[in-house]
Amino acid sequence: MMSLMVKSKTEDSVKCVVVDGGELKSRRHLNVQGKSATLPSITVKDWDDIKFGVGNKVDCYAVSFVKDAQVVHKLKNYLQSCGADIHVIVKIESADSIPNLHSIITASDGAMVARGDLGAELPIEEVPLLQELLRHQVELLFDIQNISIRNAGKAVIVATNMLESMIVHPTPTRAEVWFLAVKFWSLQICVSVVLLRFPLKAVKVMHTVALWTEATISGSEMPANLGQAFKNHMSEMFAYHATIMSNTLGTSIVVFTRTGFMATLLSHYQPSGTIFAFINEKTIQQRLAVCQGVCLICMQFSEDAEETFSNALALLQKQGMVKEGEEVALLQSGRQPIWRFQSTHNIQVRKV
Repeated sequence: MMSLMVKSKTEDSVKCVVVDGGELKSRRHLNVQGKSATLPSITVKDWDDIKFGVGNKVDCYAVSFVKDAQVVHKLKNYLQSCGADIHVIVKIESADSIPNLHSIITASDGAMVARGDLGAELPIEEVPLLQELLRHQVELLFDIQNISIRNAGKAVIVATNMLESMIVHPTPTRAEVWFLAVKFWSLQICVSVVLLRFPLKAVKVMHTVALWTEATISGSEMPANLGQAFKNHMSEMFAYHATIMSNTLGTSIVVFTRTGFMATLLSHYQPSGTIFAFINEKTIQQRLAVCQGVCLICMQFSEDAEETFSNALALLQKQGMVKEGEEVALLQSGRQPIWRFQSTHNIQVRKV
């Protein structure tokens, strides 16, 4: 990153003195501290690309430089008018977004902290604290007095300056690996958007660090009065008890879902056992790839619940994911019933 100080200006140009020099590449972003750009978050070219994405059934859109929730609502309204079920991820990379953070997160399906641009607009020492604030905003937080399920199940993505040393070196620094592990411990997703010289090795590093780190994450402790607080929210109640069951009995959870909502809820409860999410829509399976601790399996559901349960357990056993005699928790509870003539909500423990 380069720093320049403006010495003079004309109507269409400025004269600067280089404070911190460096290599100036094409298509770089310009930040002026204390000033906000008046450009729209979604340009005319962006709308053309959005239309192309709708036609090709993309999984989600990431909107850059979101300043308020209005642009999120505008995009979601357009997607709804097209009949497109596409998620919207907001990129928090502008100081203007900070005062409106809560409304932006509430309107979106997830958030990305672009630390590069954010660090250029804010004092660099404020970026880590803001990153944690964002995580707390979008995590599944339980307010016992006022539970809002709209804030549940949203991904937190950390971007920029990830494994930066691998732009030129085949191995990362120990500090970079430690940072990755910390992010995985806090259940955040890390992505690298830099042009690495060793991209395949970088992906392998992130993969192995994620596997080793996730293996050390134990089931989260649940507040004792959380079940009482959720007495009017059936799906949350079932996810809560399935998690308690998994943590107490040491079982995996087998969940059946059409929308992915229940699998997402379970992921944020962090049960100690693996969540096997059976889905009959490929697009939902791809979207749930951001959920931690969820093994996604696409399978057609039969019209009979019992037959579907048996087929799922047989598939898990055939693939070596569960063993004969092992107990698993079966769960089906959500916004859309799978079996019309049977209970929408179903939780039980079965022996394979």
